[in-house]
Amino acid sequence: MSSARKIIHIDMDCFYASIEIRENPALQGKPVAVGGRSSQRGVLTTCNYAARRFGLRSAMPTAQAMKLCPDLILLPVNMPLYKQVSGQIHQIFQRYTSIIEPLSLDEAYLDVSDCNQCSGSATWIAEEIRRVIFSELRLTASAGVAPLKFLAKIASDMNKPNGQFVIRPTEVATFVRHLSLQKIPGVGKVTARRLAQMNLITCADVQRSEPALLINTFGKIGKRIWDFSHGIDPREVQVNRERKSIGVERTLPVNILTPSQGMLLLDELYEELIRRIKRIDANILSFPYCKIGVKLKFEDFQVTTLEKAKQPLELNCFRQLLPLIWQRSQGKSVRLLGLHVNLPEENKSDYAYEQMSLW
Repeated sequence: MSSARKIIHIDMDCFYASIEIRENPALQGKPVAVGGRSSQRGVLTTCNYAARRFGLRSAMPTAQAMKLCPDLILLPVNMPLYKQVSGQIHQIFQRYTSIIEPLSLDEAYLDVSDCNQCSGSATWIAEEIRRVIFSELRLTASAGVAPLKFLAKIASDMNKPNGQFVIRPTEVATFVRHLSLQKIPGVGKVTARRLAQMNLITCADVQRSEPALLINTFGKIGKRIWDFSHGIDPREVQVNRERKSIGVERTLPVNILTPSQGMLLLDELYEELIRRIKRIDANILSFPYCKIGVKLKFEDFQVTTLEKAKQPLELNCFRQLLPLIWQRSQGKSVRLLGLHVNLPEENKSDYAYEQMSLW
């Protein structure tokens, strides 16, 4: 039997806001957020902990944030700078392992199973990486250390900010048994509420249930909940993480109420989607079939997505989905419309309409 893997999940603390504060120390201790302006119906990309004390959070509408925190210092997104710093962090990771799976600019998985530095201790490696990041870049990071990817990710959130949490192989069973299902990556508010209605609150509750109950109710995410609740996560840290989808979306300056209004925007977004596909990988356009999807965000910020598999990448296919997904609005106006295409996978046989997450 092979020894347990040593996986570290590094998550930078309030990454964008922390960089802005580093660049302008006068902002230290003040509520700071990065995002779009309220006049443009923007949302917060991130905010520091001083702002979070007022109830602010990522993805909150800027207008709402300014009401909660009138003294909020709102800064525009400086993506070139954030990418540059992210590259510097990645170079630090490379000193310890080449098995790195970036999840975004500010977080990544590292497999340090074969790393001999710090006496091979994943705990000490995580501590040293965080120390080096702060020493060289003046930014703080939190870390989770575990033998499974999903547990490493959960652990990195346990002692934020600027802390770390370790789940040793001998502690996995006990930790998982007491774990709230809401902590499992991919379980949002709606799924958690439905699980609670089934008297499933913790992983221990799932362990006492039948797998068919979850899989028949939730499909793919149900299988993931079942596996994670039993401490099963065979996923390896993927060095070359494949892009799974390409999408475009637009927040409207004024909410719209009818599918006919949405159809005009959909036509524009389709052209933008095709341009993006050509820029990323023009070969995708030669595939005969793909899974396509339309996304709506309503006035109450609820999000819903409708997908259909085995479709040609044609405008009319997206147009056919729009009135179907619009039926979910229940009279609510729409503030965002998006289109996406899931990149083809082998052995896909899903012909049916599929409803995705609803939060």
